[in-house]
Amino acid sequence: MTTPHILYLDFDGVLHDDAVYFSPDRGMYLDAPGRVFFEWMPILDELLAPYPELRVVLSTSWVRAKGLVFATSRLTPSLRSRVVGATFDNRLVQKAEFDLLPRGLQVWQDIERRAPVGWFAIDNDAAGWPQHCLGRLVLTEDRLGLSDIRAQEAVRNILLAMHTL
Repeated sequence: MTTPHILYLDFDGVLHDDAVYFSPDRGMYLDAPGRVFFEWMPILDELLAPYPELRVVLSTSWVRAKGLVFATSRLTPSLRSRVVGATFDNRLVQKAEFDLLPRGLQVWQDIERRAPVGWFAIDNDAAGWPQHCLGRLVLTEDRLGLSDIRAQEAVRNILLAMHTL
């Protein structure tokens, strides 16, 4: 059985502003006046709607910090139904080892393990991505995420290319 097309999804700087912090008193909070968590999630829902077979692997640090169930629970029902896992899996890798890898290598290791038919990633951090992966990375701006029309167009183009092969 082949693994379907996969979107590797970051949260901070993609689905909302990147200014996310954690404190014992406040928990996770967004330090960006006028911004709210997951405010650009409806944009992703709309972009993915024509591709019901597309699956999502969470590549966000939220999984490492709060767990897969917590991170997934923050998504809309339609996005939740697409989630098949995360790049961080404590059954496969130790936290300390995982934390030493840049995001791009975390994603690449997952790609090698899952061997999807096609894949792409949406992230606001291009540091440490293998050169051969950069053409499949939709790089977002920290303060704009998926609200940026250019990022939306890049997602549309990648989805169209993946599904016309």
